[in-house]
Amino acid sequence: MDDLETRIAQARGDMPADLVLRGGQVFDLVTGTMIAGDVAICGSHIAGIGAGYDGQRVIDVSGLVLVPGFIDTHLHVESSLVTPHEFDRCVTPRGITTAICDPHEIANVIGTDGIRWFQQASAHLLMDLRVQLSSCVPSTEMETSGARIGAGDLAPLMGHPSGIGLAEFMNYPGVIHRDPDAMAKLRLFAGGHIDGHCPQLSGRDLNAYIAAGIRTEHEATTAEEALEKLRKGMRVLIREGSVSKDLEALQPILTEATSAYLCLCTDDRNPLDIGEQGHLDHMIRRLIELGTPPLAAYRAASLSGAQAFGLTDRGLIAPGLRADIVAVDTLEGCHAQLVLAGGRVVDDAAFAARPPLPGIGRRSVRAPRIGADDFRRRANRPETDVIGIIEGKIITDHLRENIAIEDGDQRPDPARDLMRIAVIERHGKNGNIATGFVRGFGMQAGAIGSTVCHDHHNIAVVGADYDDMALAANRLAEIEGGFVVTRDGAVLAELALPVAGLMSLEPFETVRERLIALREAAGQLGVVLEEPFLQLAFLALPVIPALKITDRGMVDVTKFEIIAR
Repeated sequence: MDDLETRIAQARGDMPADLVLRGGQVFDLVTGTMIAGDVAICGSHIAGIGAGYDGQRVIDVSGLVLVPGFIDTHLHVESSLVTPHEFDRCVTPRGITTAICDPHEIANVIGTDGIRWFQQASAHLLMDLRVQLSSCVPSTEMETSGARIGAGDLAPLMGHPSGIGLAEFMNYPGVIHRDPDAMAKLRLFAGGHIDGHCPQLSGRDLNAYIAAGIRTEHEATTAEEALEKLRKGMRVLIREGSVSKDLEALQPILTEATSAYLCLCTDDRNPLDIGEQGHLDHMIRRLIELGTPPLAAYRAASLSGAQAFGLTDRGLIAPGLRADIVAVDTLEGCHAQLVLAGGRVVDDAAFAARPPLPGIGRRSVRAPRIGADDFRRRANRPETDVIGIIEGKIITDHLRENIAIEDGDQRPDPARDLMRIAVIERHGKNGNIATGFVRGFGMQAGAIGSTVCHDHHNIAVVGADYDDMALAANRLAEIEGGFVVTRDGAVLAELALPVAGLMSLEPFETVRERLIALREAAGQLGVVLEEPFLQLAFLALPVIPALKITDRGMVDVTKFEIIAR
């Protein structure tokens, strides 16, 4: 029992603590020093540190360093491709005890029911899953989503125990040009936390965006961009996802002086990368390898995130705070040997004790039957806009190439790495099909397709062969969404994601194995990208510069308009 009197009594040693961690050293994120002595835990909170304690249960952590639980300050659970329960089982043993999520992926497919599903899940996980309310569904008016969410739809969702505030405000032009819908949402959350998303915004436009009350931002991709945002009062979230990898670019600005205002996040990271590299633990290891002081790295991973998002009950191992504790081998190694989340030991028994959560958003792929001719690109001039992939980034180049017109069509050209890309509306709204060109996959044959297609989550297909592209699109409808690789009329590999076309109902280990098979199959097509599926997904997000594609056509994000054909 964790009531106030009991906690005080256990802190004083007047009665045995519920749990004692004995033999380790606490890394203090205020002074940067090590504190010897036991850690006493009363229920879900820390009772005392730096002294000897008796406990009803004692865990020996000799030789280990105790650090506060890690806080992922911005992510989309859906991008892990598993349900919240499986995400919990995948990353909490690595020390991630708090995750601040934006469920706008599922919200774009099934609306507020998807947000409520995440809120329901949050009550049963070992980690503390904080569910922000999605601000931009859809992200712009240049795409077709499965749902629309306005300020009036968000108001009934406010006040849930998992809530913090309004999730990333991606429609930054709507903010700086005072769009009425944007203003209504900002006013609804005035005085609360509003999360940002403003890639490459600077100068007076950045001033205007921050003046709206937006205080955190995860889209900085250069040190210069991050420093301007820091100097203007924003807290910058350093991101290292499966596609968007900004850690190395921003690492030089993470010092002990700036660490109070820099946090860590993954945004979008799949179980394959988590299994091979890690999650926030990977980021901490890499930062220290690159020369970041351990104090700065661990502050950014916990205390700074807690303070940035108003979570005043965590971020330090200190009396009275939530008992989110990670016992690591060394500060440099950051390999979790023991994890406590809210005072509970994170182990198989704790995961097994969670009540199950039924899936949601089934049979959400309602796309028309696709034929090879649907991918023909009719044009009247050879000069063509081409999306240029920048590997490790979700920003793209806006290229222009001369592509010959043959029989009324501009065909893929593997020799020049010019692949056909298409987005097919799959929510049953209008059946739109838009086509364009992309460079950077290195594909020589076949096709890959996905219903993970930010943020509208229509079907995205890229390929060298129209028949294989049609096969991929149609197969995605048959398996209720997911990833598919095709070649020569056959499916080489696939992963079904039947929960809104975004998440599997399988264990994360199974998803990881399927991702390995998909990566190998993509390699057989000649694909050179490390993560082609999420890279494809971000090519359809029209709030990230410079050139993207939606079901309505190619989008010049710099001008924030669809390119006329």
